[in-house]
Amino acid sequence: GDGIHIHSYKVEARITSRFAHTTICSRVVNTAQHAQSVVFNVQIPKSAFISNFTMNVNGITFIGSVKEKTVARSLYAKARARGKAAGIVRTNSNDMETFRTEVHVPEGSKIQFEIHYEEMMQRKLGVYEYNLNLQPGKLVPQFQVDVYIYEPKGIAFVRALNSLGGHFEGLIKVTTSNQKAHVCFKPTLHQQRKCHNCSSTAVEGDFTVQYDVIRESNGGDLQVSDGYFVHFFAPINLSPLPKNIVFVIDVSGSMWGLKMKQTVQAMQTILDDLGHDDFFSVIDFNHNVRCWSDELVPATSIQTSEAKKYIQEIQPNGGTNINEALLRATHMLSNAMNYGVIDPHSVSMIILVSDGDPTVGEIKLSAIQKNVKKRMRDEFSLFSLGIGFDVDYDFLERIALENRGIAQRIYANQDASQQLKEFYQQVSSPLLRKILIEYPDEAVTDVTQNSFDKYFSGSELVVAGRVEPHGYSVLQSVITASSGTMDLSLQAEADVHELDEILALQRHVNPGFARQLWAYITVNQLLAERSLASTAAKKRKITQRIVSMALEHQFVTPMTAMLVESESGDERLLADSPKDPKQGCCTGGDLYHYLILGVLFFFSYAWIIYIPVENDPHFIIHLPKSKQDICFNIDSEPGKILNLVSDLDLGVVVNGQLIGAKKQEETKMSTFFGTIAIYYKKQDMKVEISTKRISVTNGKHAHLFTWEETGNMTQNGVRISIKKDTHVTVSVNEEISFMVLLHRVWKKHPVNVDFLGVYSPHTNMFSPEVHGLLGQFFNEPEVKVFNVHPGSDPKKPEATMEVKGHKLAVTRGWQKDYRADKVYGTNVYCWFIHNSGKGFIDGHYKDYIVPHLDSFRQRL
Repeated sequence: GDGIHIHSYKVEARITSRFAHTTICSRVVNTAQHAQSVVFNVQIPKSAFISNFTMNVNGITFIGSVKEKTVARSLYAKARARGKAAGIVRTNSNDMETFRTEVHVPEGSKIQFEIHYEEMMQRKLGVYEYNLNLQPGKLVPQFQVDVYIYEPKGIAFVRALNSLGGHFEGLIKVTTSNQKAHVCFKPTLHQQRKCHNCSSTAVEGDFTVQYDVIRESNGGDLQVSDGYFVHFFAPINLSPLPKNIVFVIDVSGSMWGLKMKQTVQAMQTILDDLGHDDFFSVIDFNHNVRCWSDELVPATSIQTSEAKKYIQEIQPNGGTNINEALLRATHMLSNAMNYGVIDPHSVSMIILVSDGDPTVGEIKLSAIQKNVKKRMRDEFSLFSLGIGFDVDYDFLERIALENRGIAQRIYANQDASQQLKEFYQQVSSPLLRKILIEYPDEAVTDVTQNSFDKYFSGSELVVAGRVEPHGYSVLQSVITASSGTMDLSLQAEADVHELDEILALQRHVNPGFARQLWAYITVNQLLAERSLASTAAKKRKITQRIVSMALEHQFVTPMTAMLVESESGDERLLADSPKDPKQGCCTGGDLYHYLILGVLFFFSYAWIIYIPVENDPHFIIHLPKSKQDICFNIDSEPGKILNLVSDLDLGVVVNGQLIGAKKQEETKMSTFFGTIAIYYKKQDMKVEISTKRISVTNGKHAHLFTWEETGNMTQNGVRISIKKDTHVTVSVNEEISFMVLLHRVWKKHPVNVDFLGVYSPHTNMFSPEVHGLLGQFFNEPEVKVFNVHPGSDPKKPEATMEVKGHKLAVTRGWQKDYRADKVYGTNVYCWFIHNSGKGFIDGHYKDYIVPHLDSFRQRL
């Protein structure tokens, strides 16, 4: 914002033996004459683990420590940070996620942010690539990026890609020696300007460094340091194995347009790249499954030309029958092997390209997994490519990992054709099969995965483990593998102490790289195992191992969170990593509102949510000025429509219709919200969400969706995003958004029914005239609580509340927030207002009953 001065922005990356430790440090000053929020917002690779975050605000230091997620949340709840927030958010940018922290500070404040993250460099197509996203947002007097690379066996080449644009041509400096490289980017204030007299920065984009190492032996590079070993195996000068590929392409209606066009473009290139020893076929599927050829055929020029013509003529339509398509592909490969059509030493694979969930045939994901695994032979691999964010990527990843393959997301908003071709290139040249890398049992422990199905040219296999103390002075390994008609046996060895002595003499290296790299690989392998765990007990056991590893090595993982505390321990904020969303229904900013954990205190707006429980509709209002959470029920009748938000100036209204339980309990009928309607009058757009369906109406035009699908729709400034069986997000002109959460209950429950909850984030930009049961609290009332004393229930103290000229008897208790945990919810400690909020809300609750789902309510 205005008045925020970034004094310095410095990045230092130390890459030691393919393991990168990155530190980003920013110093900021609020030079404005008023208090305001300062945001530290950085993008980091999704493959990286955050290992530390510190913040200093006017001399008060906040220090991060990784804890088990529930422990971190509990400690955070006991001492929340005033005016501060932090979190990790999945975004739909290519392989990146956003870390964001926000602090509201007085004028003249000085703030320093520092974040650390760690990642292993993955070798693809013959290079390691280090990516850094640079978006300071402003001119920075002290701006510097330093990338230090140290590779003990020597560096083959280093290149810095100027992806920031021609404006910075020649400003990236690269210096190299045999084992070391330094890449420096240090533009002056003048060089950062977009133009000679501009006040805006031209620094915006990716900073990319690529390199590879010298390989002296096909046995690989075995390194031992600090009691751990790492073995990098990437043999060269081997002839590619023949391959058999069945391309399985989704041609359902959702692939219509650019997705199909780019898939066709990619397939033209891929088919041309097939070798003369390769066999292939093409299966396309929607609600039906078609085979270009019922059997594998040799990749001659005539056959590939015919296949390209066939693909060119595909017209997407219909549903998605993934199960039948994959079973047909496995059948085709099995027949080719059984009848001796293909070389027994060749590599057989299925490449699935899809953009949606199964909707036809077998649609249960676990059943599809089981069916495919049963039919896949040990010689076959399945690679899954998910186009866009409508696809269930978790499913594609599970089914690939379970069948000796990998999954990759293809970003439809970028050049999907190029991404498809690059992925194919990674698997187009298999060099080895059935690789086993072994070490003396008495010399090592805790070895990561050491058997691999295939090795592809340009990639790298990595094994790590602990080295037993007082063992051998030299560690040896034996690698066995099959290459074409040959069986290979290769060896590698390393001195146990030599590398530590060398590292001790070096600057800008990570002396503990081997330990952290071993932990990084182990945690990632455990996460993959957890996703494939067949029972809850196995999943819990793996989760315990992940947590133990993450705590020891200070990694923020899906099972851990970072608690950031002041030195005194009385202020805390939480950096939590939610699950990667199935689809990108929202922009990165929208995801921030709904997925970030720990954002509870802001100075500009009240944080307002509605939370339904298995009782009458229940509201929780958070008031930051008085630091209070207030709760009240509405005791109304089924069928009544309650106005939640009404903004006549903006023309936006949100109403909810009540439904009743299946029967009364103790002469009382519980009620729930069964329908939520959001109406934008200026465009005559109404979104009506029930527990059964979602309808979008614009004048005479109506569109119906079910909770069984995932999709997005944008029309007249209104964006509707549906996540299957989870929630619907409705945004109006990118200024106002609401999330409606679906709660399913046991169908045979004797009393309760499915119901909805609606959430309104603090950032909504309503007019000053906004009102409604929720809307009125965006203009926060003054609340005082006094005379706190024990109640009739010892666990529920009582007090007197003074608000809006009323003195109310209130009771302290726990209520549930279901955003983070739909099943059990999280507890919120609040003061409960009796008699349907009387005295706390304006007027009587019956004043908020409206006749129709699109009815506005006049302010009292």
